[in-house]
Amino acid sequence: MEHRTGGYAKKHVRTWQGALGVLLAGGVLLTGCSGTPSADKTSADGRRGGPLPAPAPAATGGAADSGAAEKRDGLRESAPPDYLSTFALDVDTASYGYARRTLGDSRLPDPSTVRAEEFVNSFRQGYRRPDGNGFTVNIDGARAGAKGDDWSLVRVGLATRAAPARGERPPAALTFVVDISGSMAETGRLDLVKKSLDILTDELRDDDSVSLVTFSDEAKTLLPMTRLRDHRGRIRDRVDSMEPTDSTNVEAGIRRGYEEAVEGRVEGANNRVVLLSDALANTGGTDADAILERIDSARRDHGITLFGVGVGSDYGDALMERLTDKGDGHTTYIADEEQARKVFVDQLPAHLELTARDAKAQVAFDRDTVEQFRLIGYEDRKVADEDFRNDRVDGGEVGPGHTVTALYAVRLRTGASGHVATATVRWLDPRTRAPHEQHGTVGTDAIDGPLWDGGSTRLQVTVTAAYFAEALRGGRLPGAPGLGELSAHARKLAAETEDESVRKLATMIGQADRLKNGPADDGSGEVPEGELD
Repeated sequence: MEHRTGGYAKKHVRTWQGALGVLLAGGVLLTGCSGTPSADKTSADGRRGGPLPAPAPAATGGAADSGAAEKRDGLRESAPPDYLSTFALDVDTASYGYARRTLGDSRLPDPSTVRAEEFVNSFRQGYRRPDGNGFTVNIDGARAGAKGDDWSLVRVGLATRAAPARGERPPAALTFVVDISGSMAETGRLDLVKKSLDILTDELRDDDSVSLVTFSDEAKTLLPMTRLRDHRGRIRDRVDSMEPTDSTNVEAGIRRGYEEAVEGRVEGANNRVVLLSDALANTGGTDADAILERIDSARRDHGITLFGVGVGSDYGDALMERLTDKGDGHTTYIADEEQARKVFVDQLPAHLELTARDAKAQVAFDRDTVEQFRLIGYEDRKVADEDFRNDRVDGGEVGPGHTVTALYAVRLRTGASGHVATATVRWLDPRTRAPHEQHGTVGTDAIDGPLWDGGSTRLQVTVTAAYFAEALRGGRLPGAPGLGELSAHARKLAAETEDESVRKLATMIGQADRLKNGPADDGSGEVPEGELD
């Protein structure tokens, strides 16, 4: 999933630093009510026929035009503001899991490892789901601050059908690539991986198959592709035999893993490579692009995707993220047996089967009602607006049971009312690669209610997670309270939702509040129109 962002950044002259200053100085609070889409339509091919309106066109001279206009005197002037936002879907959650581990060790996470979308997507959203394959598009929002304030927050929620029951999914053929390098000797690394594989061995069906590859300075096949049926004891013996040794050659492990996956590929099954590692590569190729290039044909020709499971207090977040991104897969992080059970028992079906390939979203804001907007997170997932319907440009892979949430800070024009935005999701059928689209819209009346007093509890959780991520990154969103107040909101939400994951979020925010040095300074400056970086 290599997402093209170069053209995106060059299309317009933007001054987000000044804009951010005004956002901070304004001190507006993101509040909300639960709105519903005013439209939700689908077509088999967004490029041909059907009632689907195209989300992409901007006003004349806008984002669809070249980045600047040539004047007669030879000088170039800035293009009009961009009112489109396009990104590849992402269901990763590793950033949040690693932050939880780091805060539990009484350390603040490195800001570079904090990805707001992975914090938001770690929580249940409560979106309605489609009956069949594809997506529903759910949009609601929140007024930011007191009534009459012109900042709001818009939540775009995409949901696939529910994950199938254990007996209803297709069989799985899983190649586990396990890091047994010296760094995996630390408590909570290889021992947790072995426990995770034991849990999974109990959960997989008789018609599922597994193979096992280990790597340190070189890779070794411990178990070729084997049907579970009467071989669970044999699999556990191989898992128990793994011991840490030597250095970390991730390249060798992934290459051998894909060789085993191709050789043992099961027709009609969900064939996956699962990498379990702290991703601290120090031998062989250590660049994700170079590593995945060597097995690219296995990914393209056989559709074998890469699922990354990170472990360890010191964790190569950037490498694991890039590996799974390039490998058309997902990444998560486990710090203890409870999280391992959640990943391998509760979530694994959503990571095995695919509902959508190369899925992208595009949100078209109405320039008559919207003055400014900013997508929160997804910095590494942005796609050039003109590539939304270019199916040669990679998007994200999404399975059943997944939800994807994009949160936007939106400033409405003074006195504006009516249509605010149209959100469209485009994806390819995993088997036929036929394109499909679905969309929803939202108006000003759906984003004008209070958040903390009577608004949607799930929207409040989304906002709380986004506020927290931005605070850890050293920034601040419109209306964000301090971490102490945010923790109190989270504790209240945990009681209202009876959701243990929200209670843990409140604990994390409290830990960060005790560790953090204080709020960032406010800035000031001119505020442009259109999209803010």
